[in-house]
Amino acid sequence: MEKLKNYRSFFLIGCSECASLCGTGGDPELASMKEAIEAEGKTVTGTLLPKTGCQTLGTKIELKKDKEACAAADAIIVMSCGAGTQSAVEIFPDKPVFPSNDSLFLGNMTRFQIFDERCSLCGECILDQTGGICPVTGCPKGLLNGPCGGTDNGKCEVSPDIECAWVRIYERMKKTDQLEDFKKTLEPKDWSASRKPATLNTRQKKEEKK
Repeated sequence: MEKLKNYRSFFLIGCSECASLCGTGGDPELASMKEAIEAEGKTVTGTLLPKTGCQTLGTKIELKKDKEACAAADAIIVMSCGAGTQSAVEIFPDKPVFPSNDSLFLGNMTRFQIFDERCSLCGECILDQTGGICPVTGCPKGLLNGPCGGTDNGKCEVSPDIECAWVRIYERMKKTDQLEDFKKTLEPKDWSASRKPATLNTRQKKEEKK
């Protein structure tokens, strides 16, 4: 509310995918945010739950029906991830855009609204060498050749709630008869593959293959 104090009217944008599943940007959350803002004596000109908030072009097309409501808003509040917020920045170059959420990680949904971080999007995947379990993400130290001396009964020294990634890798590779690969030393990681900011043009790659 401190960030919004200089504005009187807002348009709210959620996301029907990740943010909805996380319970941070679906219809119920949009309604709750609308209520909270109006309780401060401010106005919500409209809301949109786009199919995919981070898909800039798609969200822009979906917003066409809300053209007047968007024009009437002093600022935009985005209830999705940081990528969704930055899509709104492109769509609304002349309006302030505020995020309502903190984006934590790319996760696997293991149960409804329960997520585990399993991939760091590092650009140099080694899952073929570690039994399909990622030590870069699963190990708090990101060790490529473990386990470290701090593991205790299969648990991580950082927290007893964390299973040691390398114990998990060993047990997995033992079950799948891949322990010969487990004995191999992994080379130091090439972090240049995850340099920021990254861009990817898959259309260009397809054209080069023709």
